[in-house]
This record gives sequence, C-alpha cells and structure tokens, in this order.
Amino acid sequence: MDEGPGLRVGETVPDAAATLVSPDGETETVSLSELTADGPALVVFYTNDFSPDCVQEWCDFRDFGWFATTEDVRVVGVSRSRVSTHRRFIDRLDLPFSLFSDRDLDLTEAFGVRYRVLGLVARPHRSVFLIDEDRTVRYRWIADHPIDPSRDTPEMSEVHEAVQDYLAG
Repeated sequence: MDEGPGLRVGETVPDAAATLVSPDGETETVSLSELTADGPALVVFYTNDFSPDCVQEWCDFRDFGWFATTEDVRVVGVSRSRVSTHRRFIDRLDLPFSLFSDRDLDLTEAFGVRYRVLGLVARPHRSVFLIDEDRTVRYRWIADHPIDPSRDTPEMSEVHEAVQDYLAG
C-alpha cells in the first residue's frame, strides 16, 4: 500500500540546512540539528509567500495563539520563497515565526516532500512535521489533494493535539 510522500513517524530526517529568516528580519544558515538543539520543532512546508492559501494557513498558526506563545516547540515555515519575500511576508502578516528560504529544496528533499506541479515546477508538498531533538519524526500531516496538494491545509487543533500528546509523553 502506497503511503504517499514524506518521511514516516519514527524515521530520522537527514541534517539539511537553509537560510532562516527570523521575525526581526535577521538571516542565518541553520541546520535541522541546530534548529532542534534546544527542543522539538514543528516544520511547516507550504507553497510560497502571499498565495491566498498560504496566507490563510500562516494566519491560522498565528491566530491559534498557542503556537506563537509556547516555548515548548519551535514553529518554522519552509518554502522556496526568497529571503526578501519572507521578510515582507512576516512583516505583512505580523508573524512571530521564522521561515526557511529553501531555494535549492534541500530541506524539502530531506523530508521527502518534493513534487512537481503539473510535472513542471518543483516545490514542497504542503505538510507539517514534528521532529524531536534527534530529528526523529514524531508527527506528520501531508496534504492529500489528488491534483494540487497546496489546496489542503492542516487542522490547527489536530496539530496542536499531536504536539501536546508528544510533549506529555
């Protein structure tokens, strides 16, 4: 039975790196092992900045509140958008989250969620992964729209519950 794209729960993510844009606009190259050195991370792959579905998704994360205020888990986004676009996106939406600029799709490939839109443009499959300090996948959600996986968005309460279950465990 085909379980679709992406790493499975229990698998370890290879230690890839990309440029991370923080909410204050600063940038640095950060590896996944550096990202998770102080605790688990929720890694959220999305299409690109300013597409309506992605604006809604990041507003949902921001407005859910818990993800923005907890220090128990670090929330980061990943898309192919450029650093300058990430800065504008963070500012426009007043996001408290850092965003990876995965121009070469190194992070996307590390998680196994690269695909081509209509067989042409490579980008990340919309997905969410909770990874622990050892980069082991503890939770995953992957869009399952048959034609365009950018159309599905994760249910915030489901993601929150999965994170809470992991932290309690």
